[in-house]
Amino acid sequence: MRLFFDQRQLLHAPLRELHNGEWAAYAENVGRPQSILAEFGGWSDVVDHGLEPVLAVHDAAFVAFLQRAHTDWLAAGRGGDAIGYTFPIVGRRPLALDRIDARLGAYSFDAATPIAAGTWESAYWSAQCALSALPVPGGDPHGFALCRPPGHHAGRDYMGGYCYLNNAAIAAREAQARGLGSVAVLDIDYHHGNGTQDIFYADPEVFFCSIHADPATDYPFYWGHPDETGAGAGVGTNLNLILPRGTGGETYLPVLDRALEAIADWGAQMLVVSFGADTHASDPISYFELSRDNYADMAGKIAALDVPVLVVMEGGYAVGELGRNVSAFLSGFGR
Repeated sequence: MRLFFDQRQLLHAPLRELHNGEWAAYAENVGRPQSILAEFGGWSDVVDHGLEPVLAVHDAAFVAFLQRAHTDWLAAGRGGDAIGYTFPIVGRRPLALDRIDARLGAYSFDAATPIAAGTWESAYWSAQCALSALPVPGGDPHGFALCRPPGHHAGRDYMGGYCYLNNAAIAAREAQARGLGSVAVLDIDYHHGNGTQDIFYADPEVFFCSIHADPATDYPFYWGHPDETGAGAGVGTNLNLILPRGTGGETYLPVLDRALEAIADWGAQMLVVSFGADTHASDPISYFELSRDNYADMAGKIAALDVPVLVVMEGGYAVGELGRNVSAFLSGFGR
């Protein structure tokens, strides 16, 4: 399996986030990729594919906002990281608002996704990382993109859940553009990939399936329910499989079988996997009980689909366990 990461993905380093009404240390910190990098050698260089694949998924005004948000924050006389505090849940529409506070709210859905000095550069190279790991005809069909910051909560024109650009969606759309066949996205993070779902919800050409904690109890709450099956021409191409807190491998693995059967029945010729290691029993902010052995079993089942697979890193916050957990997952692909 080919491995990709760019050191510029470490530049994103917010100090804190608002969590459960209190300031908390930023959980999506540089220790996460460093833990994974320590487990592997043989990393490949990330290639700059430019903004075109990003703009094939994300709104141009949103991308421009991300590029300049922290500079505008400092220009307004603020210090530290840019964090919004007002969100237009009713009547969300394009408005020519100059104040940075207003634009932060307009382009985000939570107060746990700050923009720091290096955020745009890291998010940009995280997307390039996913694009670089796409399969190349005649080469290794499997790739791992150590995407950081992660991406599956980011929608076409909004950030949230530590995510700014949706790496999995950008890679899936580019795979279509390259003619790599019918593309499915399988999200196996603890939390629902609401941004990816939103991007492809009315798209009949991409099948999205997410296995995640019940949104009745867990973030992102408002998306990821079983009755969300797609819209318009995309009806039937969205599958949400929810599980309760405390789920272990004996319950999880049969649900994964169901997801893979749906993906195969749909006719996927390539699979993008949004992999979150926050399903592990050690994770400090999640509540599944999967073991390291379960990860190898999960990857083996995915590999048995016998289609090219791009694994895109999403969550996982037990930094001390993260590298070994990722290693166990990738071992299921013969790594």
